[in-house]
Amino acid sequence: MFTLPLFSWIGNAAAVLCGRHGEVTAAAEQAGCSRQTVYDHATKVHQAVQDARLPGPSRQTLIEQVAGLQEENRQLWDWLDQALDCPLAKQQQFTVTACAMGLSLSQTLILLAILLPANRLPSRATLGRWVQHSARRAGRLLQRLDRLCRPLILCLCLDEIFFRRQPVLMAVEPHSLAWVIGQRAADRSGDTWANALAAWPDLEDVAADGGNGIERGLELIEARRQEAAEQPGAAPAKPLRVRLDVFHIRRDGARALRQQWAQAEQTWEQAEQVERAKKRFDRQGTDRRRFNKTRAQKAWQRAEAAFEQVCHREQAWRRAAAALQIWRPDGRLNERSWAEAELAAAAEELTGSVWAKVVRQLRDERTLTFLDRLHEELAQAEPDPERRQALLALWRWQRQKRGQQPAAAGGVVGQVSELVEGLIRERLGEGWQQAYRRVSRVLKRVVRASSAVECVNSIVRMHQSRHKNLSQELLDLKRLFFNCRAFREGKRRSHCPYQLLGLVLPTYDPWALLQMDPAQLEQLLSSPPLAA
Repeated sequence: MFTLPLFSWIGNAAAVLCGRHGEVTAAAEQAGCSRQTVYDHATKVHQAVQDARLPGPSRQTLIEQVAGLQEENRQLWDWLDQALDCPLAKQQQFTVTACAMGLSLSQTLILLAILLPANRLPSRATLGRWVQHSARRAGRLLQRLDRLCRPLILCLCLDEIFFRRQPVLMAVEPHSLAWVIGQRAADRSGDTWANALAAWPDLEDVAADGGNGIERGLELIEARRQEAAEQPGAAPAKPLRVRLDVFHIRRDGARALRQQWAQAEQTWEQAEQVERAKKRFDRQGTDRRRFNKTRAQKAWQRAEAAFEQVCHREQAWRRAAAALQIWRPDGRLNERSWAEAELAAAAEELTGSVWAKVVRQLRDERTLTFLDRLHEELAQAEPDPERRQALLALWRWQRQKRGQQPAAAGGVVGQVSELVEGLIRERLGEGWQQAYRRVSRVLKRVVRASSAVECVNSIVRMHQSRHKNLSQELLDLKRLFFNCRAFREGKRRSHCPYQLLGLVLPTYDPWALLQMDPAQLEQLLSSPPLAA
C-alpha cells in the first residue's frame, strides 16, 4: 500500500531528474522518507511515463479486457461442471432404454437432439440398428433366464392380446409380477398354448379367463402329464389346478348390470314422456277421449316393474360378488359349500340374455378353485383346526384394527380390541408366531384373478400405440427391462420382478445384463454362490 501521496512521488522524481545539488536531500526531508526512496520514486515515475508513450491499448482498456476474460473463464468452468459426457456407448444405452420404456425411434431421436450437437446426432436408421442388436441379445439372454426360472414358477396368470389381429400370448407370475411369456403366435389355439406352457413343467396353478384356446391348451397339458406319468419308472403327474378369473366375472357382471339399468332408465323416460303428453292434453281442454288415460298408467307400471326387476338383480349380483370374496359377510372364512349355494341362488335371479355368460361363469366349478387351494394351503400351514381358526380370527382382527380411526383405536373400542386380541394369543399357546406367519403368508398370496397379467397388458398396449411394428425381438427387449425394473411404490417397492421371484443375478441392471455373454451368464448363475 502507498504511504506517500502521488504528488510526493512526482516531486521526488523532479528533484532527482531536474533538481540542483541538495534538492534530493531537501525533498527527502520534506516528504519524510529516505534519499533512496526518492531515487526509487524517480525511477518508477520515469518508467511509467515511458510506458504511457508506447503504442497499443491503454491500461484501462487492458484492465477491462482482463476482467472480461476472467468472467468468461468462470462461466466456462461452470458450464464444464454441467456438461454431458455422451460417448457412443451412452448413446446406445439411452436409445435402447428409451425404446424398452415405450418410446418410438422418432421420439428417442428428438430427445437425443437436446443432448447432442447436430454434427454428432445419429440417424434414425442407426438407432434402429442399435435397438435391433440389443433386442436379439435380449432374446438369447431370456432363454437362459427362463430356464433358471422354471423351478420358481408355480402359478401363472394367462391372457391374450392382439397386435394388428395377430395374438400375443401373455403369462405373468402374480406374486412377483414376473413377465415370463410374451410370445407372438400365428393363432391362439389350444396347441399353441400347450406348446407355450410346456416350458414350465413345475406349473401347478393357473388363473385365466374362459377363453377356448387357453382352456383347450390346459387340457392338453394335463393329458401330456398323464401320458408321461404312465411311463415305466416315471413320477406321478403333477396336478394342474385351473381357477376361473374372478376379475373377468366381476367385469362381465358389472357390464350386464349397467345394461339392465340403462334399459330401466329408458323405460322410465318413456313413462315420463307419456305423462307429459297427458298433461298437455289436459291443459288444452280438448276431447280427452283422444288420449287414453290407461296409457300413462301402463307406462308407469312397466317402468316400476323394470326398476324392481333391476333392483332384485342388483341384489342378486351383489350376493354373487360377495360369494367370490375370501371372507364371508359374517366375518368367517369363505368355503366352497357356502359359496356354491350363494352362487346358485344368485344365478336363479340373474335371468336374461345379458346375464347368460355371467351365469355360466358362476356355475363353473373352476370359479371357486381358489377357495379349495386356500383351504389346502391353510391346512398345511397349521394342521390343528381350532388353532387355525384362532389364527385366522387374529389375522382378520389385526387387519380391521389397521383401518380404524386413531380416536377409536385409543378409546374404549381400542381397549376392548387389545383385550380380545390378548385372549386369542393366550389360547394359541407357545410358538404361535411362526404359525401366524405361515397363515399370514397364505392369506396374502391368494390368487383369485388374472388381473396381474392385465397390468402388464396395459403396458404392452401403450407400447403398441407408439411402435409401428412390435416384433418378437422388441417384445423380448421389453420383457427383459420389465423384469429388471424396480417398482417405485407399493408392497413390491425397491425390488424388481426377478428379485421377488427369487432369481439371484449378479446384477439387475438390464443394460449390464445385455453386455454379458448368455452362455457365460448361465454358467455363472449355475455356480453355488448364485444358485444357492
